[in-house]
Amino acid sequence: MAKFIILLSLVAAIFSVLICEGEVESMKNLEVDLGFSQVPVDSACEGRNLSPQIEIHGLNSTSLAIIVDDIDAPSETFTHWRIRSIMPLTLIPSGILINPEITNPLKAIQGSNSFGKIGYVGPCPPKGKPHRYYFRIYGLDKMLDLDPGATRQELENAMKGHVMQQGEAMALTKDEGITYLRLGITASLS
Repeated sequence: MAKFIILLSLVAAIFSVLICEGEVESMKNLEVDLGFSQVPVDSACEGRNLSPQIEIHGLNSTSLAIIVDDIDAPSETFTHWRIRSIMPLTLIPSGILINPEITNPLKAIQGSNSFGKIGYVGPCPPKGKPHRYYFRIYGLDKMLDLDPGATRQELENAMKGHVMQQGEAMALTKDEGITYLRLGITASLS
């Protein structure tokens, strides 16, 4: 009888694992379209520093969260944007304001980036090898209850167990890096 109970428990455990794996595999992925493969100047620090337009296809969630990371930064992954509690939209417009709470053209809450600021800050890599920027979109089963300026760790902790869908797109910076514009500063060698 004890062997039967152990065998039954083992079968139940294996069945439970298979069900959980099936749930993970059946998570519907989002298709993310940036409309570019190289970060445009307007979305970089050398340009207008505007968040880019993002198209999302296959959305069936209550809210969205977006994290934009430079995975080639010299010291560690560098986060350029965290925004969450976005109503389910298939088009995130460009030029989202850098306010902690956004009400127009969409409602959203922004977290802090690796610059220690709230909102989107465009790529500013040093010259050399192009950097890869990942735009990760998460479809969640609820709006997240976090204060504006929340850290990456706080956002990731709040998302645990609530991600229903996800997708990503990647864009590069140009080979020569970003040209820094220093307006109003002149230098003389004489």
